[in-house]
Amino acid sequence: DGNMIIVQHTGDLISVYKSAETIVKKAGDKVSIGEMIATMGNTGVESRTYHLHFELWFKGAPVNPLDYISIF
Repeated sequence: DGNMIIVQHTGDLISVYKSAETIVKKAGDKVSIGEMIATMGNTGVESRTYHLHFELWFKGAPVNPLDYISIF
C-alpha cells in the first residue's frame, strides 16, 4: 500500500490515505480541516502512477465515503 497515514476522527471514524509520496503529519499531531497531511505519490509494490488511495472506516468496518462527505 506504500506510505500510509491514518487519521482518527471523533465518533469511531478513521480516514486512511495510502500510496503517499510524503507524509506531512506525525503520530499524535492534531489535524485541522483543510490542512495538508500527505502528498499524492507513487509508492507501493503495484503502484504505476501518482495517486492517493482514500478509505473511510466506522467502528472497524469500511464505509462509503460519499455517505459522510459533502462535495458541495
